[in-house]
Amino acid sequence: METKGTVLVTGGSGFIASYCIIALLNNGYKVRATLRSLKKSELVKQMLKKGGIRSFDNLSFAEADLENESSWQKAVEGCQYVIHVASPTPYTNATTEDDFVIPAKNGVLFVLRAAKKAGVKRVVLTSAFGAVGFGTVKKTPYTEEDWTVLNDTVFPYQKSKTISEKAAWDFIKNEGEGMEFSVVNPTGVLGPVLSDDFSHSIQNIKQMLNGEMRFCPKLISGYVDVRDVADLHFKAMTMPQANGERFIAVAGNGFSLIDIANVLRKNLGENALKVPTKELPSWVIKFLTIFNPKLKAVTPYLGMIKQASSEKAIKILGWKPHSTEEAILATAKSLIELKIVK
Repeated sequence: METKGTVLVTGGSGFIASYCIIALLNNGYKVRATLRSLKKSELVKQMLKKGGIRSFDNLSFAEADLENESSWQKAVEGCQYVIHVASPTPYTNATTEDDFVIPAKNGVLFVLRAAKKAGVKRVVLTSAFGAVGFGTVKKTPYTEEDWTVLNDTVFPYQKSKTISEKAAWDFIKNEGEGMEFSVVNPTGVLGPVLSDDFSHSIQNIKQMLNGEMRFCPKLISGYVDVRDVADLHFKAMTMPQANGERFIAVAGNGFSLIDIANVLRKNLGENALKVPTKELPSWVIKFLTIFNPKLKAVTPYLGMIKQASSEKAIKILGWKPHSTEEAILATAKSLIELKIVK
């Protein structure tokens, strides 16, 4: 099968990136995946195998780091497209705001500069709903027109996503000179895990199944299946009408943690015996922060409803996501199958 060109996928060992690689290989593209260390290449291949990839003839690896600009020029050489997924996540060792913001912003600019120099046709950036719907309260669903307002209520991860995405749009406007660009803004990412490296949204389901989450805080969020996130990246890369646009990836209305727990209990029988049955009032969580300071991270979001709309991706790109229920169950079944939860 003749390949359709080479795509650089950054942060190749990550959850979203691995599904982007699967989608690209299945659609006849060559993929060069970047890793901070090439030692991880065998692990990536194992994950891709789990995701159904049988041949690695069209896959190669390059070593590159968000904190080292010189590593990107070689990585992107000969690529027609870039999908830039790599970014510090909420579960990094980051301790200060700068630990999130600086590598995220610099990393985006390093990749865009290298892509421009290498003559890349289009770059797709993985941003997040964190760059859309924080620092504000809105009764109607958030859309691609909305931006996070950077104030004291916004956590470093959301700040890093907002600042790095804005820096990318500024680069395209001022220095892009014809290079095409589009952005995907996923909400909470669920879906079948390929290893024990997965999105932070999946931690909640893991904790429910393990019995670590005995009661549900009142947290309401939009969710999306990782397979649909990868499909949206693919559409954003290949469809002419995606150029110059950002797209929110969300499967439908927001789900609370107790909604997720109810889906698990309804469908998983004995595997859901440890799943919580009650939602804890917000004042109780706030009181418990005295004894467990880690809970402070969730208190600003208690009871807050963050609805988002994916109408743009559906109308313009013909995107068709799995339902949130399907994404929840695919997540849970894969965690059980891989023995990540016992």
